[in-house]
Amino acid sequence: MSAANAWQAVGVGAHRKPTEEARIAFERGPRRDDRTRVNERIRVREIRVIDDTGEQLGIMSPQQALVIARQKGLDLVEVAAGAVPPVCRIMDFGKYQYQEQKKAREARKHQKVIEIKEIKFRPKVDEHDYQFKKKHIERFLADGDKVKATIFFRGREMAHPDIGRRILERLIDELADVAIAENSPRLEGNQMHTILSRKTGARPGGPVAAGGAGQASGNIKLRAHR
Repeated sequence: MSAANAWQAVGVGAHRKPTEEARIAFERGPRRDDRTRVNERIRVREIRVIDDTGEQLGIMSPQQALVIARQKGLDLVEVAAGAVPPVCRIMDFGKYQYQEQKKAREARKHQKVIEIKEIKFRPKVDEHDYQFKKKHIERFLADGDKVKATIFFRGREMAHPDIGRRILERLIDELADVAIAENSPRLEGNQMHTILSRKTGARPGGPVAAGGAGQASGNIKLRAHR
């Protein structure tokens, strides 16, 4: 249906010309090249065909290949659009989609979400509180997460940033067997922080062990812990 006829169908007189916005509304949306082309959607002149047993059938038109696929009760699926000519395979497309989705689900199962846990200190932190928070940091690192150790300054405490720096440097030094500092203690506004991540090969709760890996891929989230 043309744009003018469509306007007639909704009660707009045929003598009125559709506006530019109306014409755009009736145009087909952008082609989704990321989708797998199947059967009649394969519109190139020729393709290289592989049948369902893996046998090379050679180069032919998509129409010829589709006839072969239909005779087998299967689909013609483009598997290498960038090849010259494109490569298509005769297969059960529904089963193919299911297998691809299953692979994606399995990949997500093995993907660890890395969180950045924030542990907050005060410049006048006492020894008991310091040790308590350090144990939290060790536990978070053992779980494979990163830790943002932050010193908060208030009022006149801002005149002595060296106190906060010494706390963070002590923390980095005492956790050297299990963690590495991604950056030196950095002052931003009234806060000084460093990011700690688990050292490659670090054994949970102990020194570095040969062979292991403490890294994981995935999204990163920030959570604060006081």
